Amino acid sequence: MASGLGFFAFNLQDVLLEPYGGEILGLSVSQTTQLTAFMALGAVFAFLIAADVLKRMYDPVKLAASGVLFGILSFAMIVFADGLNSSLLFRLGVLGIGFGEGLFGVGTLSFAMRLRDPSQHGIALGAWGAVFATAEGLSFALSGVSKDWLSHLVSRGALGPGLSTPSVPYLAVYLVEILVLFATLVALGPLVVRRAERTSMSDEKSTSFGLADMPA
Repeated sequence: MASGLGFFAFNLQDVLLEPYGGEILGLSVSQTTQLTAFMALGAVFAFLIAADVLKRMYDPVKLAASGVLFGILSFAMIVFADGLNSSLLFRLGVLGIGFGEGLFGVGTLSFAMRLRDPSQHGIALGAWGAVFATAEGLSFALSGVSKDWLSHLVSRGALGPGLSTPSVPYLAVYLVEILVLFATLVALGPLVVRRAERTSMSDEKSTSFGLADMPA
């Protein structure tokens, strides 16, 4: 559930960032096409950092949660970029989205691959991939439909004079993404607690001393 929510939230923006940059912030075509490179660069940084911290046995669920937090901050930057008319803030937000999704993806995949039964790793990987593909497809479809529907309402003035600017449909989708990312954090919480309980139980088992340990 946490993986589905997270990937759904991160990918809602995928078909909207370039139109948002061009229509709202006045970026040129070449500048908007660079956004994909910014996001990919953020993801590469995330992969490098994730590889380093996971070598130190860092909890992959906490790594995924860190990615979600970066995503929330990055979407907030994109929302504020409209009010501040700041293309720099927008680009930093795009970079942060790639970074956050990279951490989240590596964290959730690592968690799935750390199942105790090695024979289940293939099933876990397949399930993770299916969740990712499904969430990505749904997010693409819903973001486009939602943006077009809200644009129609804005053009008719159905949302009132305070919500009549062209940026409203985009910002509404970004705010939904922030809310879904908060829901992802809630879904990740029990996983962190469960892993902590398993770790403490394994520590107790390894340090327990019983009759079997008594010298003969």
